Amino acid sequence: MSPATTAVPEAPAADRAYRHVKTGLLDGSFPDGHLLSEGEIATALRMSRTPVREAFLRLQTEGFLKLYPKRGALVVPVTPTEARALVEARLALESFAIDKLAALGTETMTEVGEELIKHPACDAGGLTDAELHEVDRAFHARLVAASGNPVVDDLYNALRDRQMRITATARTHTRRARITHQHALLAEAVRDGDAGLAKSRLRAHLLDTVRALDVSGGPLLEQTGES
Repeated sequence: MSPATTAVPEAPAADRAYRHVKTGLLDGSFPDGHLLSEGEIATALRMSRTPVREAFLRLQTEGFLKLYPKRGALVVPVTPTEARALVEARLALESFAIDKLAALGTETMTEVGEELIKHPACDAGGLTDAELHEVDRAFHARLVAASGNPVVDDLYNALRDRQMRITATARTHTRRARITHQHALLAEAVRDGDAGLAKSRLRAHLLDTVRALDVSGGPLLEQTGES
């Protein structure tokens, strides 16, 4: 007699609508300035408009959408100021991680660098753009986590959704080879125990991202150095 199985209850409709729309926002399927319709989302998910409206309200609270009664929900564009601020925060947190790894010793840097070199983000030829966005984020998150500072790790992970959204708008499909090459160069510098070079390559990599967003990097990112 086979053991009884317990059916997993389906998530509430509002939660399903929220996940569906947020996924589209983060992977670029719903681009900046796009007007989302409650009816279209409800039809796609085979549900009423009420849970979609609840999802829209939640995403408006998080800053992703701006609701217009009887018209729909506008995808709020990422501003140049927001993009720069996020990338500067990443630079600070990831640079700290590199310095911490250096303080832990060459053997630790080598171990982490070798792990990063094998990461899918260094050779993402077979991945979709959405998958590349995810492995890109995971690559940098792994670098931060390797530093062993749980507070910095939590701060970095708290930026996840904003990172994913901004990355999705940075013309990844035209920069795939450059992105993976930059990841590999960064990983090699970590492996070789060269913290200064690793931070320089990190800065160049992040500067390339803000330039792809058609905004200036600002004085912090545009410091000169080997890239």
